[in-house]
Amino acid sequence: MKKIWIIANRELASYFDSLIAYVMIILFLGMSGFFTWLFGSSIFLINQASLQVFFGISYWTLFFFIPAITMRSLAEENKSGTIELLSTKAVSDREIVVGKFLANLILVAIALVCTFPYYITVALLGNIDHGATLGGYFGLILMSSMYISIGLFASSLTNNQIVAFLLALFIGIFFQVLFDVMATSFTGNISGVFDFLSSRTHYESLSRGVIDSRDLIYYFSFIIAGLLLSETMLSKRNWQH
Repeated sequence: MKKIWIIANRELASYFDSLIAYVMIILFLGMSGFFTWLFGSSIFLINQASLQVFFGISYWTLFFFIPAITMRSLAEENKSGTIELLSTKAVSDREIVVGKFLANLILVAIALVCTFPYYITVALLGNIDHGATLGGYFGLILMSSMYISIGLFASSLTNNQIVAFLLALFIGIFFQVLFDVMATSFTGNISGVFDFLSSRTHYESLSRGVIDSRDLIYYFSFIIAGLLLSETMLSKRNWQH
């Protein structure tokens, strides 16, 4: 566990040293704040003490931001050769993958913590549903974790960061949009399968404050699958080298 935290701290420090973390957090706060408070169906327009607008915006902003921060995690290590250096220091491929996963998740968590003033402000404006709000944040963490694991897998497949970014988006778009579209295009059991595969179905359930075991199984299954696939690809690439 100590090695995992060392890798996570190293990765997180590299984000802040290269200003990636600051840019990501500022852009996330800027976009989510603009659409939550000032534009379109803002909080003031719907006239409700609710953060559902924020959760709806964050569902999309994080979808695009996460591939941008994970694209370098393994691709850059493979390109520069530092992944082999890590492997020679008695650090397992699993520890590398989990350490980088935690670093990315902590970065997302920091960005979300910075939005707590939204929560406090809305709570002061009216009777906010605290259960739904906490469920929404929990849903964002689970959704982000799934896309981070997908991003790491995409990053493990290539040495090119841009390719990793596009590949992560391509895989993610199925869960974000296409499975939802397919669910409405079919009927019966097939529609039910696609609906279950859609991230929106599970995220919206959590953002209403409903903690369902099916939602937890869905997210944790894809998180574990993404991490295992990343570990497998990393092991394969190291073996080839």
